[in-house]
Amino acid sequence: MIDFIVWVLQNFALAPYNLLLAITNPGAWLNWSQPEAVMRFIYYGASVEFFFVVFTTFLVITAVGVFWRREILWGCVRVLETFANAVGRTAAWAGLVMVLIQVMIVFLQRIFRVAEIQLGPLGTAFSMDLSWWAEGLKFQNAIVVCLCVAYTFVQGSHVRVDLFYSTVKFRTKRVIDMFGCLVFMMPAIVLTYMYSWFFMWRHLMTPAVTSTSDLDRMMMQSRIFRWNVETIGFSPNGFNAYFLFKVLIVMFCLLVFIQAVSFFWRSLLEWIEGEESAGKYLDLDKTGDEAEDLEHAIHSGST
Repeated sequence: MIDFIVWVLQNFALAPYNLLLAITNPGAWLNWSQPEAVMRFIYYGASVEFFFVVFTTFLVITAVGVFWRREILWGCVRVLETFANAVGRTAAWAGLVMVLIQVMIVFLQRIFRVAEIQLGPLGTAFSMDLSWWAEGLKFQNAIVVCLCVAYTFVQGSHVRVDLFYSTVKFRTKRVIDMFGCLVFMMPAIVLTYMYSWFFMWRHLMTPAVTSTSDLDRMMMQSRIFRWNVETIGFSPNGFNAYFLFKVLIVMFCLLVFIQAVSFFWRSLLEWIEGEESAGKYLDLDKTGDEAEDLEHAIHSGST
């Protein structure tokens, strides 16, 4: 137990050094013309060092916001929620694209008996079989699911299972929210990210890397490194960019983690400042229908 505590304290102490080292030596992990830099990027992207850099930054910002200036913490909340809203509102258009493509496929395949769709934007030629477009609908759906998750959370539109939450006092709700972020939301998404990160890279390059590979082993593997992007579909003429699904899983994890941090800070500030700060700076969508907006506000807990 003592060894574990010492290990944790050492990593906390080394976190500023590791961050400074990464910032001052960007070529060591961003110069992807060198296989060694790619391997360093892969390793440190889900490493213990990176975890403690992020965790230490989170603790420092939290301490500064609580004990010095709360507006700093409110500013971080606003930036993170604005980012989540911007990504979600943009990605939501993939739902419309999905519907339009499905309608187009039905008309061209069932009525006009067309076998492929050809597009030529800006003088370029892009021709794909209808089965490619049909299977690609899963990708548009994945965009909505993965990139709108944090936006949905900000808007309070996610599914809730409320057993006793609505009956407790305001500050008790905020304690429950903070507990949920620290104990359930953050650990679950960190574990998911760790495995999805290496899962993604195994479909982008060779040799295969795993979460158990150390840096020395990956540096040795860099000698035989080559890009090998997965372009195999489930059917001969079907959608062949399934590596994008793995990228979306990583983006999903990052967005959920960012939202967990933002929601923890919001809950902490509302617990400190009291009920008058509920929904402070919250950018909610408006439908133009007052009754529907009120119903949404009640469901999201912002009123």
